[in-house]
Amino acid sequence: MTPQVALVELFGRVGARRGAAVTVSDHELSEWPSAAVATMKSHGLLTKTRPATSAVCPGCERECVMPVHILPDGARGPEAFAICDKRSDINRVTVPVSRLEQWQASGDSIAALLSDLLGVHRSGTNGTAAARWEVGMLKGTKHSSHLVLVADGQLTVSLAGHSIALSDVLTLEGNAFQVDRRALSRLADQPVAGAGDLESAAKRRERLRKRVQTVKAKGVKAFLKTVAEEEGITVSRLKQLLREETSLIKPRQGW
Repeated sequence: MTPQVALVELFGRVGARRGAAVTVSDHELSEWPSAAVATMKSHGLLTKTRPATSAVCPGCERECVMPVHILPDGARGPEAFAICDKRSDINRVTVPVSRLEQWQASGDSIAALLSDLLGVHRSGTNGTAAARWEVGMLKGTKHSSHLVLVADGQLTVSLAGHSIALSDVLTLEGNAFQVDRRALSRLADQPVAGAGDLESAAKRRERLRKRVQTVKAKGVKAFLKTVAEEEGITVSRLKQLLREETSLIKPRQGW
């Protein structure tokens, strides 16, 4: 199994559940490329979740999936075991606690990863109910568009009226994620007529206004510079955009 095959496998499971969290056991992850697993964990794509309540019983060759009981105060720490009800010569079977450890991935963790790799700000979340997660505003050379992760049987990204498989733009090579920003920017620069994810001038002003207020509320002194750098524009241009609608902002006071 290559790192990319492991990533596509994970995407497939999350997509099949419409972005709801899926769990992967430590035992299964041990069969995936170790460098890829370490990268998924370090970037927050995989996060640790509660231990499994059942596991394959190692008591005999049948390998039955059995409920697992955990004693938290064993002589050597937590002890886990299953009770065999299939054979008369087997009763209590010790189950390694490590087999119960699980990690999870979800639409939200994938959207957060994309946002981080692209260096864009997540202005919204949506969620599992809508099977959509806002990644952020992606700027091309001519246009900007909302980049959205969609989970509907498979994972796709949507922007400027285009839809493309997530695995076509987000890959894992060895221990490093690669995102094809150039391909995404080209799509942003070629919007489909009537695309719902395009950002109008009014929406951009409102988004920038809210972002400035949020950053300022956090106590960031250079809040205008911070937002301008996020947008890839100058502070002067940011002020100009905000002043285009005078009702949204007071002229210069305190700036």
